[in-house]
Amino acid sequence: MNYFKELKVWQKAINLVTDTYTKSQNFPKEELYGLTSQMRRSAVSIPSNIAEGCGRKTNKDFANFLGIALGSAFELETQLIIAKNLNFLSANDFGNFESEIQHIQNMIIKLQSTL
Repeated sequence: MNYFKELKVWQKAINLVTDTYTKSQNFPKEELYGLTSQMRRSAVSIPSNIAEGCGRKTNKDFANFLGIALGSAFELETQLIIAKNLNFLSANDFGNFESEIQHIQNMIIKLQSTL
């Protein structure tokens, strides 16, 4: 069951984590323990739960962890909207994030449906 590194959705989620860390470095310092930290934890949760689910023994367990990953993706999307509204992210950066997150969400849903 240790095939998570081969999953395209996991690979995309890893890239999303890197992008989240990179873009959030420019957020105001007073947000380090607020929105910055929350966004980073949400982003990290997505590929982490996909990987953990792959390590479980049943498809039902895997599907459950995919559900948690999906929830984290929606959480991150919400936090990105807040960051955009506070002008911490440019409209262009937000658009790129939104497109990528929605793609990842769709991939997770599709993977769940195959289990």
